[in-house]
Amino acid sequence: MHHLQVFRSSGSRKVASVDKRPPSITPVTLPGDRWCATLRGVNKCVIVVDNSNIFIEGQKQSAKVKGQQNGDRNTCDPSWRIDFGQLLQRLADGRSIHAAILVGSRPPANDSVWKSAEQLGFAVTVHDRDSQRREKAVDTELVAQGTEVIVDAKEPMVLVIASGDRDFIPLVSVAHRRKWQVEMAAFSSAFSSTGEMATSVDKVRPLEIDFKAIGYHAFKWPI
Repeated sequence: MHHLQVFRSSGSRKVASVDKRPPSITPVTLPGDRWCATLRGVNKCVIVVDNSNIFIEGQKQSAKVKGQQNGDRNTCDPSWRIDFGQLLQRLADGRSIHAAILVGSRPPANDSVWKSAEQLGFAVTVHDRDSQRREKAVDTELVAQGTEVIVDAKEPMVLVIASGDRDFIPLVSVAHRRKWQVEMAAFSSAFSSTGEMATSVDKVRPLEIDFKAIGYHAFKWPI
């Protein structure tokens, strides 16, 4: 039986789609005193995506692939966009999706982006930036929603965090206390392999591996 999670907090909400393809189950052994998700839960996942983290780091990776960084690792390819359907599929990795949460910021006030993400299976929340155009409450929102899903779940699953931000460590801790397995999926430029976030999760998945699949170019760059 597949479970769907409906979110009640503020913002636009849709029920996350469920991937009904039969998943492949691989037993997982975790180090130390951490608990493994049960076999039944390993083939279900909850996905949380920090849109800005994936978008910005994806644009950096695209500029790097095109040879346009010229020693400046912060150079971005403005033409690169996230393919939300492919991103969701790659993050799920053959597992059924219990819930998929995406949080972003505006500006840009591009409703078509958020509608596309919703249509492809994400429950989307968008926050306004502050007067200095800085993001606010994005990570907090993801941690809050992710915690709500974990606490309400009837069995341990796999939590996939699409971000390299250490602000998600409290969510990792909640998941581990509930005997969940945690994966971090992020571009290598967004985290340190020896950093607190990377060493807190059970599996690190560099998004460079899936780079060609999870994005596309909206226009030609450089011209």
